[in-house]
Order: sequence, then C-alpha cells, then structure tokens
Amino acid sequence: MNRRLLIITIGATSLIVFAVAVLSVRLTGAPESKTIQQSVARKDGAMLVRFHSPVIGRFDAPITIVEFFDPSCEGCRAFYPHVKKLLKKHPDDVRLVLRYVLLHKGSEPVVRMLEAARKQELFLPVLEAVLNAQPEWHDDPNVAAAWSAAARAGLNEAKARVDMQDGAVSAIIEADAKDVNAVGIKGTPTFFVEGSRLDKLTPQELSNAVGEAVGRHKRQQ
Repeated sequence: MNRRLLIITIGATSLIVFAVAVLSVRLTGAPESKTIQQSVARKDGAMLVRFHSPVIGRFDAPITIVEFFDPSCEGCRAFYPHVKKLLKKHPDDVRLVLRYVLLHKGSEPVVRMLEAARKQELFLPVLEAVLNAQPEWHDDPNVAAAWSAAARAGLNEAKARVDMQDGAVSAIIEADAKDVNAVGIKGTPTFFVEGSRLDKLTPQELSNAVGEAVGRHKRQQ
C-alpha cells in the first residue's frame, strides 16, 4: 500500500469511528432508568429495533420491549406508568425501545421536540413532561402546552426549535414510518416483547409477557 493510499484509508477509518461515537452518545434520564442510548439493530428484528431508536433502561439488557409509540396518543400516555414500573421491577433485565408513529395533529412537532431534547441529554425528562401535559396540547397543532412543559423540564427551547428541523430528525421520522408500514402497525401503543407482538393490549398482558421472557432468560443462564 503506497503512502497516499494509507493516509486516505486512515482518514476514512477515523471518520467512521467518529460517526459511531456520535451515534453512541449517552442520554440522561430518571434515576430508575440507568441510561438512554441509541440502540443497535438486531439481526432477528431489524424492523423493530433500529440504531437511531431511543432506548430507556439498561442498554445491554437481555429482554427488549419495543413500543410503537405516538406522544399524542392517550393510550400511550395511560400505558407509560405501567411500562415504567416494569423497567423499575427488572432494572438489569429489561429495556424499552421506542419507535415513532405519527397519527395526530401534534405528533410530529412533539417527536421532533423529543429528538431535539436528546441532543440536550433531556429525552426522558421531556418525554415524561409532555406526556403529563398531554391533555392540554393533544388537539393543538402548535403544541404550545407541550413546549411549556418541556421548558419546565429544562429544555432550551430556542436551541430545540433549531435542532428539531435537522435533516437527521426527518430521516428518523421517515425510517420509522417505513417500518410502521412494513410491520403493519395500525394503532398505538403496539408492543412487542422479544419480537412477539402483544395480542391483548392490557397492562397485565404486558407484565405477563415480560415476566415470562425474564424467567426464560434466567433459566437459560
């Protein structure tokens, strides 16, 4: 290999390493959620888990819950405390991967807000704030109450309004929309536990599915 080619190769490798490092930036959250990181697509569920998807809980947890999620969805808001309880109950074994589904007027701006919050390491606080305030902004296309709630959670609104228009955010939304169609998601929330769709949408069914998956994993250790 000549000197010129070697320099080009090293430079390209450095750029790849830098890009991977950027994608692996850790985001902060509530105490019971040890980390929120960007997830890595698994061979057995590439359309369920993508590298760009937010992960709540332990990044390398053996059990994965995938939620197709709309921040404007009242059902998603109602389920969130139950999902949070499961993550707290199994802090070392279970993680939650969120995939975006846009079904309501305010869905896209709030998803963009959440992605901007990721850059400020405030994804989880902002998520919980906008869900708590959801009844106030659910039918508002300007999602004014969501912005107010996010600001109370510490979001720098001026910076977020710029970052939310980034092409990378649009790419995440477009990628999730393609997977929503490919997987056949018709409504939210839709849950998958270890790749299996939850047939009955109840907190108890979700808890049972997670408990069974955790049990199987422990028996195999």
